Amino acid sequence: MAEIHQILFNMHILYSLALGVWASATAARNEPISGNYWGAVVTYALLAGATLLVGVVLLLSGYQPGSERIIVYVLYMLWLAIIMPGLFSMMRGRDDRQAALAFALLAFFNFTTSLSMIERQLIGPWVPLG
Repeated sequence: MAEIHQILFNMHILYSLALGVWASATAARNEPISGNYWGAVVTYALLAGATLLVGVVLLLSGYQPGSERIIVYVLYMLWLAIIMPGLFSMMRGRDDRQAALAFALLAFFNFTTSLSMIERQLIGPWVPLG
């Protein structure tokens, strides 16, 4: 199960980077954000939620991330799961250049946050509690 968590988290990192590049390119071309991008944002949120769900299953199975900071792990994963749809909601569905820049900035921030989680061993290796 820990390997599945790692794979999902790695996918999440790459997906964050891709969303940032995509939104940056959209802003650079001064085009509106497409429906395809909104679908990708939903996919991003589902991927982060699935990663969190696998992490919770690991926690309930008696494992913890190597850093022993379970609350920090859960808070970060909740952030990653809800912030992109949250930004969409706060911007009330805007699809202009500024919205694209905001989504690009947030996606790159999430990318670097996720890398930071790896460096601080918040996502593994998973070890038995105790």
